[in-house]
Amino acid sequence: MEDAYVLQLSDRKFSDLYLCFCGYAKCEPLHSFGPALRSNYLIHYILEGKGHYRTGGKRYDLSAGHGFLIEPGKQIFYEADEKEPWTYLWVGFNGRRAEEYLKDVGLGYGQLVFRSEQGRELKNLVVHMLKNYTISATDQFFLEGSLYMFFSVLARDISLPTVQGHGTENLYIKKALGYIQDNYGHSIRVADIAEYVCINRSYLYTLFRENVGSSPQEYLSNYRLSRAAELLSAKELSMESVAYSCGYRDPAAFGRIFKEKYQMTPLQYRKKYQQEQEEHRKKRKEMPHGI
Repeated sequence: MEDAYVLQLSDRKFSDLYLCFCGYAKCEPLHSFGPALRSNYLIHYILEGKGHYRTGGKRYDLSAGHGFLIEPGKQIFYEADEKEPWTYLWVGFNGRRAEEYLKDVGLGYGQLVFRSEQGRELKNLVVHMLKNYTISATDQFFLEGSLYMFFSVLARDISLPTVQGHGTENLYIKKALGYIQDNYGHSIRVADIAEYVCINRSYLYTLFRENVGSSPQEYLSNYRLSRAAELLSAKELSMESVAYSCGYRDPAAFGRIFKEKYQMTPLQYRKKYQQEQEEHRKKRKEMPHGI
């Protein structure tokens, strides 16, 4: 990574929402981060160039004007384009009301990418954060205010390109997706999802077919398997641990279901992934990782 500017914070005066770090960088070709997990929320906004973001078994190809949200505890990977590497800014934050505030601007619960035309203003806010940090109370209040202003700018014209649907139906889908993503590791059933959303199974099925393109059961199964595929990249996890972490209490059954989807066993998938990563590392010529 080149031309990188980073502010890392340790003192936290606030609790509802607080800044953990922020930065700005012009990345080199194929600069990447991950696969890894974050302990806080992180928003990247792309100013120039392009790249891709992967999480939850999905890949998002993004360019200038797009942004993406990283949620705590979710495995992610992102990489700059080889020919047109991105320049981006980022803001890391947390707090007891962080999830609520993200929801207010339309992010979270499966909605991880967005578009905004306010790149200049977002960049100016981050630059001012980078230039105005000391341990003084003045700067701590300034940074807190700047973080809220960042949310205000996003809320002004944020465009959300993924989950379809409108009104109450769209809210049901978002709640259902959020429930699945938070509980897929437990032995949940479609009946549990419907009960959480407070609608009957038949209506839930119809909403999923219309807005997601699959049944609730298919989505739950695919989500579990996608997460399993991500976890298989971690060498220290046994096959039994991967299966259990993704809601499968029978490792043998997990192996059969995984093979049906990916046309290979979990062990074969892990070996293939490791080989691809090794080839990728050689291609990047041991380029360093960063934020």
